[in-house]
Amino acid sequence: MNSTKLKVMFATAGAGAVLAMGALTVALGAVHAPSDSLVSDTPTATLGETATTTTAPSAPETPVATPPVTATTPEGFATP
Repeated sequence: MNSTKLKVMFATAGAGAVLAMGALTVALGAVHAPSDSLVSDTPTATLGETATTTTAPSAPETPVATPPVTATTPEGFATP
């Protein structure tokens, strides 16, 4: 089969699939019509307090992190 014929065949199949999806969208879109009973005209807002206020600590809980293990610099390397 020639590659040009194969490309045309695949393009036709793709266009058919797009048309079929569009037809299904139009056909099934009317089934779910919006209902006016779900949304009220004047929605009420709730004003619940969910935040608590605290003061920040004067210093961090861990001022300096120290490693539990110390290592020595190998011979021939610069010391820090």
